[in-house]
Amino acid sequence: MSTHDAAPAAPKQAGPIRRILSPIRGRLIVAAVLAGVGSMLTLVPLAGIAHLARMALVPAEALSAADIWPTILASVACLFAGMALLALGELAAHLADNRITHHLRLQAMQRLGQVPLGWFTSRASGEVKQAMQDDINTLHSLTAHFYTTTGRAVGAILISLLYLFAMDWRMAIIAILPFPGFFLFFGKAMKASAGNMEQFVAGMGRINNAVVEFVNGIPVVKAFGATGRAHGSYRAAVDGFADAFAAFTRPLVGSMANANALIAPVAVLGVVVIAGTVFVVLGWMAPVDVLPFALVAPGMSAPMLLLHYLTHDLNNATGAAQRVLALLETPVLAQPAPDEQQLPAGTEICVEGVSYAYDGHNKVLSDIRFTLQPGTVTAIVGASGSGKSTLARLLLRFFDPTQGRITLGGVDLRHIATSELYRRIGFVLQEVRLIHASVRENIALGRPAASGHEVEQAARLANIHERILALPRGYDSVIGEDAQLSGGELQRVSIARAVLLDPAVLVLDEATAAADAENEVAIQDALSRFARGRTLLVIAHRLDTIMHADHIIVVEHGAIVEQGSHAALLADQGRYAQLWALGGYQEFQEEAHPSC
Repeated sequence: MSTHDAAPAAPKQAGPIRRILSPIRGRLIVAAVLAGVGSMLTLVPLAGIAHLARMALVPAEALSAADIWPTILASVACLFAGMALLALGELAAHLADNRITHHLRLQAMQRLGQVPLGWFTSRASGEVKQAMQDDINTLHSLTAHFYTTTGRAVGAILISLLYLFAMDWRMAIIAILPFPGFFLFFGKAMKASAGNMEQFVAGMGRINNAVVEFVNGIPVVKAFGATGRAHGSYRAAVDGFADAFAAFTRPLVGSMANANALIAPVAVLGVVVIAGTVFVVLGWMAPVDVLPFALVAPGMSAPMLLLHYLTHDLNNATGAAQRVLALLETPVLAQPAPDEQQLPAGTEICVEGVSYAYDGHNKVLSDIRFTLQPGTVTAIVGASGSGKSTLARLLLRFFDPTQGRITLGGVDLRHIATSELYRRIGFVLQEVRLIHASVRENIALGRPAASGHEVEQAARLANIHERILALPRGYDSVIGEDAQLSGGELQRVSIARAVLLDPAVLVLDEATAAADAENEVAIQDALSRFARGRTLLVIAHRLDTIMHADHIIVVEHGAIVEQGSHAALLADQGRYAQLWALGGYQEFQEEAHPSC
């Protein structure tokens, strides 16, 4: 049973925090109850002190040790019992926090292992890191501390109210009069600032953008001396945020100052002393009976303020829970059921009426049709943004077509298990992705059981073996630590990884785009040796690199405008011939960057 299956599913309509905490809600309630009861017990000594004060007024001859010691022992026992319950509550909450953190991270890992690979290309790594690391850490304050702190505060307030009303209900009502006033001022402050919250958040966004723009533009500013303009946009964002911040906080300052002043311990004590004096003068109570109120009522201020501050943590946790849930509910790539899985008969790839739109709205490809014959080289050319890379990723099933289908050996890619698909289709993309592990582990990522000899043979074929041997620990050097490789060298490690898988079909998406001249020669040589006898799909900008391809497809605005061999396309005098005559590589670049 998976971790996801083990946890009870929360109802869809439930709030984000309720859904996130559903596997441990019972434990957190137990922790809160333990903390609440423990907090009550730790306040019993205050009642003991008040009781001892009354006994101190009794004539000495009427008082014995048998009257005093039970009160002292009961107070001490309650104090230690309360401390023990508080510790148990904290332990239970932290164990629950450890369980939910483990559960959420495993769930996130399992989910990310099932989402379409194309999902990662549209999101910054920082977004995923925030949900998996930062937001789950933010939930720690909720799971490990919020419930127990709330339990302690509620327990302290509840036992104090019960005790005060048991002593004298009239005096108790007067002693708690400042607290309703606190909530009155607090509500007024929140209502006054709520209207400015949108401007405050917008101002925060503008200043964040201005900081990024200013920092990224420093080299240009220094080179061209455009300090006034660069500083001006940043200064405007800062000034705008200062105004928004003032508008947001101004209503809060006065109201919150009044609210906090109302329930300050000295203010509550003042109310108790004045009311107690009046009650004593009127003969309604003895002077010693005022002592419990003087001891207990001011002590309610701290837990009351604590409950107020906890709402801030709750708001932060709610935002974090929403982002974690969004990650955990990311649509996954549909996998065929075991009885629906099929094995391809051959390596012919057919693209049949394929269309694709990001998020179902922005159409990138429209009615694409072509066939990759086994053992042939097919090249796709077009300007940046024409849909070439999207088409390549559809062949790799990074995502599924919105319309149409792609078949491998007569079988729809959606009916082929992912492990089977990537045994038959390998890829070398422009964006190299290596993990924080040794060079050997990176090459053997698709075949962890590969022998050292097989890994080295793959590296030799990719023209990277000698460079790896020059690293401090050779193949055991760790990427990002003692293996500092250039973009072209990383690309050759990626090629070695594909070589080790030995796929029948190979997709190359501008594999040399980020390489310098020396690395480009090494990469081209490695690819030419690796591609022999395989079905090849090449995405390229430069027409001179694909002129010998068996089949060339020209894509513009997400549609195929013409296709055929190099000679046939030149003879047709169409778009390809125009680009060839003008210098195709430059033409594509100009279309991709019309402002240059």
